[in-house]
Amino acid sequence: MAEPKVEPWLRGTRPDVDAVRRAVLHALDLAAEDVARWCDLLNGEEMESRPLGLPSVGFQLRHIARSLDRLLTYADSQQLTERQLKLLKAEEEFVDREATLMEFAEAIEVSIKRVLNFSEKSYEQHRAVGRKKLPTTVGGLLVHCADHTQRHVGQAVTTAKAVLAMRAK
Repeated sequence: MAEPKVEPWLRGTRPDVDAVRRAVLHALDLAAEDVARWCDLLNGEEMESRPLGLPSVGFQLRHIARSLDRLLTYADSQQLTERQLKLLKAEEEFVDREATLMEFAEAIEVSIKRVLNFSEKSYEQHRAVGRKKLPTTVGGLLVHCADHTQRHVGQAVTTAKAVLAMRAK
């Protein structure tokens, strides 16, 4: 396997974007790179396997894609649609490998565009999350997009490595 590239935050990219959005975008860029590096190696059965009872790589990728959409919907001061709620409930359902990878890639691409649409001036604007309308801010939601995505990518990569190790045996 090729040596990993320098991570996006160390490449000096996006200098025209303020530090908060730049950090979120770097996290999304890194997520796409890590998934390509580790999860693209899996076939469909491996992507949906659950070694040691862990959530599947496919679940993690669908969850990342759909949660980014939900979080950014809240950041846009909107509530979730019936379609978003239906997709939330279906995150663990098997979807073929190509559809899962495409959904993830498209979600990253769309999320980057959505993040860029926020302004620095909006970060302290109040937002409400979920049916309970839990309080947060636009900035809080944007930062959570980054940390939540990285958390689940880490889980997907760890699971992918376990599956690949089992394949090698």
